[in-house]
Amino acid sequence: MNYPQRKSPRLQHYDYSQHGAYFVTVCVQHRVSRFGEIVNGQMRLNPAGAMIEWYWSRVPQHFPSVEIDLFVVMPNHFHGIVLLDGAPKVSLSTVIQWFKTMTTSTYIRGVERQGWEPFSGKLWQRSYYDHIIRDEQDLSRIQEYVLHNPARWQDDELREGTGLT
Repeated sequence: MNYPQRKSPRLQHYDYSQHGAYFVTVCVQHRVSRFGEIVNGQMRLNPAGAMIEWYWSRVPQHFPSVEIDLFVVMPNHFHGIVLLDGAPKVSLSTVIQWFKTMTTSTYIRGVERQGWEPFSGKLWQRSYYDHIIRDEQDLSRIQEYVLHNPARWQDDELREGTGLT
């Protein structure tokens, strides 16, 4: 049976390993809240959410040519700003793949050893959202968005039960 080819969300002919800043969003499969909860506009991480935060903070140690800027772990997704300096070349997709692999493996161990909520299939949705940050104004706007994301949870289109996939 021939299935339709899924369209890549990446910008065609763009080198995602070149020097630059990128905003990424990675969502939990089916947008199930697994990493904590929003209380009074603040994110309260559970142990799984703390693990997500820990791995993201380790990205620069694993990839020396990568820096991270502001990020936030939300109940069912993650936002982060990634800075690639281009030497040695590491693609954005390589960073995200490492992050998703490490967090999925650790989450599975958390299910087995610490009673975290199990998942079926995959922890993360396929692919991720990215935005190439074009200038300082764009960066400032995205930093504001990341910083204030927990306070806007009730209106968040990525919130579980919003009907979006």
